[in-house]
Amino acid sequence: MARVGRTPANLPLPAGLDLHPGSLGTVGRASPDRPTPDKPQQRDDGHHRDMAIQERHADRGSRRARSACIALGEELRRARLEHGLSQSTVGAAAGISGAHVGRIERGTVAGLSVRCACRLAAVLGLDLSIKAYPSANPVRDRAHRALLDRARAALPPVPWAYEVPLPVPGDLRAWDAVARVQRGGVAIEAETRLSDIQALQRRLTLKQRDDAGVGCVVLAIAATRHNRAVVRANLDALRASFPLDREAIVAALVAGRVPAANGMIVV
Repeated sequence: MARVGRTPANLPLPAGLDLHPGSLGTVGRASPDRPTPDKPQQRDDGHHRDMAIQERHADRGSRRARSACIALGEELRRARLEHGLSQSTVGAAAGISGAHVGRIERGTVAGLSVRCACRLAAVLGLDLSIKAYPSANPVRDRAHRALLDRARAALPPVPWAYEVPLPVPGDLRAWDAVARVQRGGVAIEAETRLSDIQALQRRLTLKQRDDAGVGCVVLAIAATRHNRAVVRANLDALRASFPLDREAIVAALVAGRVPAANGMIVV
């Protein structure tokens, strides 16, 4: 597994990949309606995306919480009945009232704590396991939006769309942005802080596999000291997945075509 590590300062970099801030310059020009710090990012269709996406994340989390509480309550009720226990007996052992046990079993308790659920499960001879796993893009912050702006300014002025969902029914994943040329789309993925390179490669490979409308992926990396060190330490692994440099990407976009392979830029 590729990991973040210390890198010799004199490790050479290939031509076309300059990791120093401000070294890229500006090719073409940024869109005149590019957001400013006091103006929220917008989709190209004019919709404000930040609030909508935050609400969508929060609403989805609330729905999953309600479903999880209902499923947990049903499982606890089955276990209690299998052991022939009353709600009052179980509640006394867990330090809550029998009536509260009934509300938990019916899934009607708002804000059920993990501690209470674990205690109740343990009383019934169960271990409650909670695990988080990736399913959608996280909420993005100002640093991520600023990185996308820098990436757009560093590339030719072609049409962009932000937060483009994958064309898979029910799939919650989305590209950070997609640049459109005559012969297809170029997905832009922005990384403000690199960490697990293998996980990044797997994530982008799966997204690219599931979107036939995207011809290649451009990985935009924030030009921070940490990220430059990670790129140096994992340059071979990154180049295996993102072989093109900025010059090759720019040349393809200027010609109105999708680059021949994935690439990365540091901005």
